[in-house]
Amino acid sequence: MMGGPNDAAGDSFLSEKSAKVFVAGHRGLVGSAIVQKLRDLGFTNLVLRTHAELDLARQSDVEDFFAAEKPRFVVLAAAKVGGIHANNTYPADFIAINLQIQTNVIDSAHRHGVKKLLFLGSSCIYPKFAPQPIPEDALLTGPLEPTNEWYAVAKIAGIKMCQAYRIQYGWDAISGMPTNLYGPNDNFHPENSHVLPALMRRFHEAKVSGAKEVVVWGTGSPLREFLHVDDLADAVVFLMEKYSGLGHVNVGSGKEVTIKELAELVKEVVGFKGELVWDSSKPDGTPRKLMDSSKLASLGWTPKISLKEGLCDTYKWYLENVKQ
Repeated sequence: MMGGPNDAAGDSFLSEKSAKVFVAGHRGLVGSAIVQKLRDLGFTNLVLRTHAELDLARQSDVEDFFAAEKPRFVVLAAAKVGGIHANNTYPADFIAINLQIQTNVIDSAHRHGVKKLLFLGSSCIYPKFAPQPIPEDALLTGPLEPTNEWYAVAKIAGIKMCQAYRIQYGWDAISGMPTNLYGPNDNFHPENSHVLPALMRRFHEAKVSGAKEVVVWGTGSPLREFLHVDDLADAVVFLMEKYSGLGHVNVGSGKEVTIKELAELVKEVVGFKGELVWDSSKPDGTPRKLMDSSKLASLGWTPKISLKEGLCDTYKWYLENVKQ
């Protein structure tokens, strides 16, 4: 493993809780969990900026920010994200804005003396027909899923940029690729949310309205992997503390669940007593999508939050925070 020029022993992330840590994207699902985790651990000097205060896609603004603030650590959790429909409608935004955000932040961070940076991507970087479970070395071995290739290409460029800066400058930039995430601060919007929050909202609304049944697309047979965002936040701290390798690291739960099992669990957690009906005339999507997270496990990190426990926590947040 290549270390940076200032990787002295005892000079670790967790030993510098008064150092400035810039968490980019602190209002999102991922960033908000990371901020909470760092505060819980006693970090006292978090640097946070809303999009209105700092547009990370504007190079001169990002440059001015780093020159003025000079953070010691950076976690890059800011991105333009969206579902299939958004990616199909705004492909230019997904490639350009994500490339701008990560290029501006990574380059300015390096030039203004940041000690370590963690770049977060997503499991959509892998080829459409990657082996299952997907190991890190499946990257760039085949064509991408066409529906989100604009976003994926930007994220792959981010991984490669971190690697290039490590090779050329000996700078400690690392990348983590999380699986499907869920938890507090997720998007529960009826039109453009992911499968787990969408199910939770639908079962909740059915319970409130006294509906007899909830109809879900497909057969329920596809296998998916879900990681609670608080587990990801824990893994982020672990990687900042322990990992300084060239390769990116998958961050998954390693546990698969069928969409049917997921729907039944969400139904139970929400307390919907009606019927769950499968509309098998509708498409199922990819039969299996699981990441191989054995590299992270071998470094010494495994997730702690069970799906049931995580769903209960998420539903509690939904009840308290989502307008009914």
